[in-house]
Amino acid sequence: MLKLVARRLAMLPVILLAVATLTYALTEISPFDPVSAYVGAENDVSPERRAEIAHAWGFDQPVYERFGRWLWNMAHGDLGNSVVAGGQPVSSEIASRASASIVLVGGALALVLVGGLIFGVLAAAFRGTVFDWLVRTLCYFNTAAPSFWIGLLALYVFSIELGWLPAGGTSDPRAIDAGGVDLAHLVLPMIVLALTQYAWFVLFVRNTLLEVLREDHVQFARAQGIGEVAVLLRHALPNALIPFVTLVGTNLAELIGGTILVESIFGWPGLGLLALDAARSEDIPMIVAITLAASVLVVLGNLLADVLYRVMDPRVREATA
Repeated sequence: MLKLVARRLAMLPVILLAVATLTYALTEISPFDPVSAYVGAENDVSPERRAEIAHAWGFDQPVYERFGRWLWNMAHGDLGNSVVAGGQPVSSEIASRASASIVLVGGALALVLVGGLIFGVLAAAFRGTVFDWLVRTLCYFNTAAPSFWIGLLALYVFSIELGWLPAGGTSDPRAIDAGGVDLAHLVLPMIVLALTQYAWFVLFVRNTLLEVLREDHVQFARAQGIGEVAVLLRHALPNALIPFVTLVGTNLAELIGGTILVESIFGWPGLGLLALDAARSEDIPMIVAITLAASVLVVLGNLLADVLYRVMDPRVREATA
């Protein structure tokens, strides 16, 4: 176990270097002009002023020089200054936005895990019934429907038509404690983000549980006269949860990536919306920093999933010993 953790952590700097290099290369070949994005709607900017802006931000230098300087500064704890944040340090801007994204992703992940387990187990328990058909139909519809369409539909129905939930932001700006995360503002974006991965988890739990129910040790438990509920929860479900842990780690990247879409729809001031604004302004230090932060979370999430997989399944420990 310790060797596994050590190997993954040793590979983390190599992965981050590859991610940073690829991100820099993609931003360099993108059609966006960082100077035009910086000046915005000011069309009367003189060429001399544009040259001054490009020189101030280092846009007139070769990409390899900018990348090398960024790597050197990052090694000393400096992620650079952000164009989209008006020259503020990238690290402070990310720190101010991280809590909102952590709450959103954490709440969505909890909904996916709990809801996926509950409805997946119930669909397997009532296989072939109307309930099972309804759950699978909703999952297929959720998989086929575009995520942005689901978000806009939820916004229109629950915020505009019914008025049950606020349309955007993390809290009411008129409130005395404005700036935190209000539960009423969290509900819609959290549910929409969870729906981007919810169907996969439900169907995976259902199909895996049905396969485990056909195995010999489950049939032996039934032959001993153990009730169907006990067979399902005590003998089948623990074995079905082992690959479920791996699925959580592999889908964490998609859940984090979905925050860009959800935060842009609901105006959620997190890292996803910040990444979108940085991409529009070609704010390379901000783009690379957010990408690296997401990469670290994905690597650590997959590492945690592998560790839990080996803890839950002794056969894996014996095979890798």
